[in-house]
Amino acid sequence: MHELSIALGIVKIAEDEAAKAKAERVTKIELEIGVLSGIELDSLNFIWESAIKDTVLEFAEKEIVIIKGKGKCIDCDTEFEIEKLFDPCPYCNSYFKGILQGKELRVKALEVI
Repeated sequence: MHELSIALGIVKIAEDEAAKAKAERVTKIELEIGVLSGIELDSLNFIWESAIKDTVLEFAEKEIVIIKGKGKCIDCDTEFEIEKLFDPCPYCNSYFKGILQGKELRVKALEVI
């Protein structure tokens, strides 16, 4: 379950940024997570309360924005939506593609007091 290490990494980012802002705690955290990032949202949500206990995020509202997967076929130059990394191009069935979006995992914003 690598979601625990991801949650702990998010806590570290929040603590570092709160310290820079000389804030006591975070009231809201916004995350962007791509569907191709390999993050299981159910697992992340399951482990979240344990990971944030006794941290600046303990009472923070969590908002997750899901970023859809998008690729561009190398063979026919078509852009298309991707649900899984190994989805072929829906137009020419080629598996050769570049990933344009969907692998994101970032802390987009923090609200602090």
